[in-house]
Amino acid sequence: MNPLDFPLLGDENIHPELIALLREQGRDIRSVAEQGGFGQSDRAILRTAHADGRVVLTHDRDFGKLAIAQGVPFTGIIFLRPGHIRAEFTIQTLETLAAQPLDVHSPFIIVAEQRANAVHVRVRQL
Repeated sequence: MNPLDFPLLGDENIHPELIALLREQGRDIRSVAEQGGFGQSDRAILRTAHADGRVVLTHDRDFGKLAIAQGVPFTGIIFLRPGHIRAEFTIQTLETLAAQPLDVHSPFIIVAEQRANAVHVRVRQL
């Protein structure tokens, strides 16, 4: 299953335009910001997402540390690097990720990093 086909939870650092675009594409995405979750700890967000069977979409590397080093249960994490104020930059990264022939199952961590006009994708299947 492509990682973007899972239900998603957009961290508060994910641009609202990106949330809107994913919805327009028919993706199941909720936003921490829309749910009034500003200021929640990353641990709380990861737990909420896991309880709902959602993959966290974020620019924050702390989610991977919580999942791997501290063993916080999770469904999946999509870490977009680098974070960017412009939604277009992140949209390009996600479009590349969506086009990848990836078949993941839960739990997983994906790092999608844009470097020199190319997006590099690493998958860690746990």
